Amino acid sequence: MTRLHLDLQGQSPPASLRNSSLLTAVSPLQVTARIAVRVSRSAQESSAEERSVRTLSAESRDPGRQKTLSLSAGSDPEPSTMVLPASHSLRLKYMSLAVLVLQTTSLVLSMRYSRTLVEDGPRYLASSAVVSAEVLKILACILFVFMDSDFSVRAMNQLLREDIVNKPVETMKLAIPAGIYTLQNNLLYVALSNLDAATYQVTYQLKILTTALFSVSMLGKRLGFYQWVSLLLLMAGVTLVQWPADAQGDSEQKILSAGPQFVGLMAVLMACVSSGFAGVYFEKILKETKQSVWVRNIQLGFFSFMFGFVGMMAYDGQRVRESGMFQGYNTITCIVVVLQALGGLVVAVVIKYADNILKGFATSLSIIASTLISYFLLDDFNPTGVFFLGALLVAAATFLYSYEHKPASSSGIKIYIRMQDAVLVVV
Repeated sequence: MTRLHLDLQGQSPPASLRNSSLLTAVSPLQVTARIAVRVSRSAQESSAEERSVRTLSAESRDPGRQKTLSLSAGSDPEPSTMVLPASHSLRLKYMSLAVLVLQTTSLVLSMRYSRTLVEDGPRYLASSAVVSAEVLKILACILFVFMDSDFSVRAMNQLLREDIVNKPVETMKLAIPAGIYTLQNNLLYVALSNLDAATYQVTYQLKILTTALFSVSMLGKRLGFYQWVSLLLLMAGVTLVQWPADAQGDSEQKILSAGPQFVGLMAVLMACVSSGFAGVYFEKILKETKQSVWVRNIQLGFFSFMFGFVGMMAYDGQRVRESGMFQGYNTITCIVVVLQALGGLVVAVVIKYADNILKGFATSLSIIASTLISYFLLDDFNPTGVFFLGALLVAAATFLYSYEHKPASSSGIKIYIRMQDAVLVVV
């Protein structure tokens, strides 16, 4: 028994079938077809061939619409391959959108609220929160590896020993992005201690620019026309958001507010640069090796924990020795730590159901939500017309950068099928 896989992507039928009267055309379909032909020969049978086409899936011109075609020999077609209903797929996309918006918005707002909350005792240490998040992230990744190992402790230990202990060179490659990520996480706390959530949320989108530039320089990627235009819009939008407002008040109050805003802006810019470089570097490492993402995150978390702990003892060592590492922790602090540790992992799991346009839409909704909550609940943000214009440009740039220009398909694309050998069923 021989199984042949034929990929038809807008090609004309074979020469032997081109003039056959037994051909029919299914149009207008944009063809991404795979036809499996099973050929069985038997000396006792009078027929020399028997073809059975198991499944054929084709995408219509509308990108959101899919058709499944099932072909089988004989007069009665077999049941078609099970596929997710359109309503179920749409429900998953909306759930992905909700999770992305909730994770992004809640992390920013909870970090901002925790850094501005006035309490009687000492405020929690940002360096301690970074270390705690890394520990929690390592434990979560170990759990995922345990699940991938069929819940076998022995298989998990063998996998971790082979991929981490027995490959010290590969493991050491993660030290560079780990140190940069540790610096970035500490900078985010500094930024949200000096900037309101809405301004931070919009300005932090500059990481798209830094990631694009590092991708071009380090990975050799090429950006399209729409992506370059979106980067220009992004820079213009962030510039408008940071444009000083003509606020009423004395000059001394303006100077006092300008100082923290400048510190927060510098922290966000440094975080964007570090995020872009570390993200591209980590992507490059993932492409060069075959280790799982969870194992790589364990290695990354291990080095991040080491760098974070050394930084905590160097910067806040005296306060840690006096009041302990977990001083000032409360419910909000624990929520921030959990969101920072597990937020990225949750997004990594959910993102497979979301396309680029949905991610851009989630970013825009998150900016709107952060702006509204900062204005009505946190009461630390006074929006201006210039800010809204800049935020609109940033949201448009996010959409445009995710936009993939696809050339229009030709109307002459057809699928040719021998109707005598198969029954065509369109679901």
